[in-house]
Amino acid sequence: MTETPHIVSDVMTHTVVAVGRHAPFKEIVQTMEQWKVSAMPVLEGEGRVIGVVSEADLLPKEEFRDSDPSLFEQRRRLSDVAKAGAVTAGELMSTPAITVHPDATLAQAARIMAVRHVKRLPVVDDLDMLQGIVSRADLLKVFLRSDEDIEEEVRRTVVSYLFPAFSHAIHVNVHEGVVTLRGHIRDTSLISVAVRLVRAIEGVVDVDPQLTSESTTPAGPGGGQ
Repeated sequence: MTETPHIVSDVMTHTVVAVGRHAPFKEIVQTMEQWKVSAMPVLEGEGRVIGVVSEADLLPKEEFRDSDPSLFEQRRRLSDVAKAGAVTAGELMSTPAITVHPDATLAQAARIMAVRHVKRLPVVDDLDMLQGIVSRADLLKVFLRSDEDIEEEVRRTVVSYLFPAFSHAIHVNVHEGVVTLRGHIRDTSLISVAVRLVRAIEGVVDVDPQLTSESTTPAGPGGGQ
């Protein structure tokens, strides 16, 4: 069985396209075009990440190429005006770089991307040395797990743990990542716990708990929450 990838190092890309601080403007554009990337880490020394240069950092050069911004616009867009006159990665880059560590969970990486509005994160160690890069697409790899894989993990880590005496009577079905739990249990207060634990399994899209006791009707989606 393929183990659930829980941390960034499980899904990140190890080969990273990057540039040095002194890389000239045209080299940056050519490298992005060659490797079909929209942003790259900027490195110093033996590979320490000091910033990120993206297409958004390059666009002011074209935007202000044949125009003379007013004094008001210059004041309002100081950063863009400065980047319009920049010629190296060090002058163009956004710094400090928004990064993540290899042992961060996928949820933590996703949260950083959402809050900081970025599509990818350089992965660095404690010395800010580049280890890889993780993208939104990498975080979605968990949903490529097979239904059989998810079903086995649900049985092993949730059903056997919460309902050891009834595990043989609880049926687990997974279709397109949606987990359905069916069966009779003594303590229906554990239904909501089971839902939370199943949802925490990476690759699970949703949970439909149809667990009942002799005195209750089937619980609806979300365990009655």
